[in-house]
Amino acid sequence: MTYDLWYWTGIPGRGEFVRLALEAGAIPYRDRACEEGDAAMIEDMARRGGQIPFAPPYLVAGDLCIAQTANILLFLGDRHLGPKDEAGRLGAQALQLTIADMVAEAHNVHHPVASGLYYRDQKPEAARAARAFREERMPKYLAYFERVLECDGPWLLGAAWTYPDLSLFQLLEGLAYAFPKRMATLASDIPLITAVRERVRKLPELADYLHGERRLPFNEDGLFRHYPELDAS
Repeated sequence: MTYDLWYWTGIPGRGEFVRLALEAGAIPYRDRACEEGDAAMIEDMARRGGQIPFAPPYLVAGDLCIAQTANILLFLGDRHLGPKDEAGRLGAQALQLTIADMVAEAHNVHHPVASGLYYRDQKPEAARAARAFREERMPKYLAYFERVLECDGPWLLGAAWTYPDLSLFQLLEGLAYAFPKRMATLASDIPLITAVRERVRKLPELADYLHGERRLPFNEDGLFRHYPELDAS
């Protein structure tokens, strides 16, 4: 089966977590909005009836329409690239949801008042949120993933990579883009996480995608945005 992935064009965003899984698993899919445009996606969402997603990304698999990034990855994990035992499935999903929590907090740094406002309309609040995120939340989240790897490594769930490892890679890539000074300071505290990031980067299954034109760069319209005034060591 060839899946249909729908996500906004021009930004990696939450859709990139799904793309990495599809690419690493060599799972056939079409990136429909990239082919047909955002307007086509909006029209498609309106046709979904009882399965209408709240927001992209969503994956269409035959008669199924699966929304929410973690939910899509659970679906793909069950069928293609995740653990099959109950403990492994639940563990992978718990890790993915924790990654999603940190992604949301990283986004809220530059939109702490309201996502509908521009960054320029909430700069003082963003500066305050950024300091708390850098000093408190980043170390707390990253230390958690480091502890998981200390227990189960070399991958998050043991001997083989699964979809949370791919998502951890994308999270770290995004944090390094948005907060390069802070990530450089924290690097010595997270060697195991850093090793996972490099192992994912070197996966032969991802080589063509990571070095090709279809891999979208981070920018100031997405989840992770680099505003120099919000970064510090």
